[in-house]
Amino acid sequence: MKKLSKEDISQDVFDLYDDYAHNKVDRRQFLEKLSLYAIGGITIPSLLSFIMPNYIDSIIIKPNDSRLQSDYITYQSPKGGGAIRGLLSKPKKMEVKLPSIVVVHENRGLNPYIEDVGRRAAVEGFITLAPDALSPLGGYPGNDDEGRALQQKRDKYGMLEDFIAAFEYLKSHKDCNGKIGVVGFCFGGWISNMMAVRIPELSAAVPYYGSQPTEEETSKINAPLMLHYAGLDQRVNEGWPAYEAALKKYDKEYIVYFYPEVNHGFHNNTTPRYDEAAATLSWTRTIAFFKEKLK
Repeated sequence: MKKLSKEDISQDVFDLYDDYAHNKVDRRQFLEKLSLYAIGGITIPSLLSFIMPNYIDSIIIKPNDSRLQSDYITYQSPKGGGAIRGLLSKPKKMEVKLPSIVVVHENRGLNPYIEDVGRRAAVEGFITLAPDALSPLGGYPGNDDEGRALQQKRDKYGMLEDFIAAFEYLKSHKDCNGKIGVVGFCFGGWISNMMAVRIPELSAAVPYYGSQPTEEETSKINAPLMLHYAGLDQRVNEGWPAYEAALKKYDKEYIVYFYPEVNHGFHNNTTPRYDEAAATLSWTRTIAFFKEKLK
């Protein structure tokens, strides 16, 4: 099987995968359309192997990292899904109470990438909670295809309640200093925006390529925002002008970054949509933002 690189792949393939990852085409349609690009020694299996997530080889902060205490906990979401499982991570050495961050997954549940993001933030000196909104349906099933199918069975506003409940859990945690932020990716970007709408005490929100709230919802935001968008992500970016107009109209604190020539999902280092330069820069900005706003 030919080993592929990004240079071998048409942008149309990345756009097709984005449609598939966001339920615009089903698996049969995805494979049918993908077959059009299986030419010149490139096979469908090689394309699938290249474009689908590789979690095993992509973990940056291992689950047993000696700097962290990282364990699964269960908290209650009375207005959402009930008992929600999440990964709680914090530095082992704590001399004072620390700020906290809710880490919100994409549209497929708490997969290894998002767990890793929670640990990445924890080693920077935060308590992090990465909930699994698929908990009421048995939790992340071990692969993204089934995870997407499960997440479609839940109402997004019910899941929003689960992440608001995660904020409340952290707020009452004995090691939290009371300053809490949120970072989320894709679906989690929308959740991050909406937590800023719904939670007056939220200290900071960092949505990555997330859908935007309405003008009326935007008027209720108190938290400072840092927004990251992918330059090639037309689907999400088309909502930005109206969102920016509302943020300006209501004099909200925000900073926005567009990363040119990168795809939706550029922070996710488990797929070829990953862009190391944009991911590293955006994450450096994110951590600095949280350290400023959650101190």
